[in-house]
Amino acid sequence: MKILVCISNVPDTTTKIAFANNNKDFNTAGVQFIINPYDEIALTRALEIKEAQGGTVTVINVGTATTEPNIRKALAIGADDAIRVNAEPVDAYFVASQIAEVVKKNPYDIILTGRESIDYNGAQVAGMLAELLNLPSVSVATKLDVNGTEATLEREIDGGKEVLTTSLPFVVSAQKGMAEPRIPNMRGIMTARTKPLQVVEPAGNDVLTSAAGYEMPPAKTACKMIPADNVAELVNLLHSEAKVI
Repeated sequence: MKILVCISNVPDTTTKIAFANNNKDFNTAGVQFIINPYDEIALTRALEIKEAQGGTVTVINVGTATTEPNIRKALAIGADDAIRVNAEPVDAYFVASQIAEVVKKNPYDIILTGRESIDYNGAQVAGMLAELLNLPSVSVATKLDVNGTEATLEREIDGGKEVLTTSLPFVVSAQKGMAEPRIPNMRGIMTARTKPLQVVEPAGNDVLTSAAGYEMPPAKTACKMIPADNVAELVNLLHSEAKVI
């Protein structure tokens, strides 16, 4: 069984955000990047399936050479090999189209992504990738089991759970609960250095979006304390300033 796991390079959640070039670019100076946490969940489940049923796990990333330390981390966690598409991941469609071009040349039985990246929170790549490859797609799955050429997946929905079945190949985005992320051990770190990392040049797909600019959210205002017996003033402020009534 061949499994492909799509991983993205995202800023650590403790990162202090700043912008450059007249607020048109994210300032990466001094920023610690990590593997997107949802992608780590997908990777762990892929490794569990491989260990139970055999096969290979490949990770793929669309990014520049700066992403290679985290690709090597994915190899240290247990992936067999890796592919890096040598391009800046400018938007979800571009990323999905680049991965699709790789998969068309070398098909996989299962393609896993995280539910979304924690930087842009778009949750678009998995669906776009499935559409470009004409494959079934299941989003935000909390459980994935494979039996032969059929998979059973579970999703949380309002008021309950949804159980789905699909035949291989397919695309699935992983939600919390599908697996517990693993920490690479020393043996994994050492072997990751010698595992194959293939760099491919991007296909000639158009970039459909661009960032006009970024801005920080407004600073929090001071808290106003209203005496408990002054209900009229509280109502007035909720109406005139907070504008919630």
